[in-house]
Amino acid sequence: MAKYKIKTHSGAKRRFYVTGRGKILRRKHHINNARRKKRGATLRLFPRKLSVPKGQAKRIRKLMPYHT
Repeated sequence: MAKYKIKTHSGAKRRFYVTGRGKILRRKHHINNARRKKRGATLRLFPRKLSVPKGQAKRIRKLMPYHT
């Protein structure tokens, strides 16, 4: 008997990235608000991805079962 497939959470797949080693990364929040008023040094930090804490990563993996 075939097993059921679990659906991937559509919001989670847009917000999180899984690296080759299985680490989950997220984008910084508050990027689009008042971007023109920020310093250049601050703006250059925005494209970086940050790693998600271990406790939250466990929850996110349940939302994205086939991305790990």
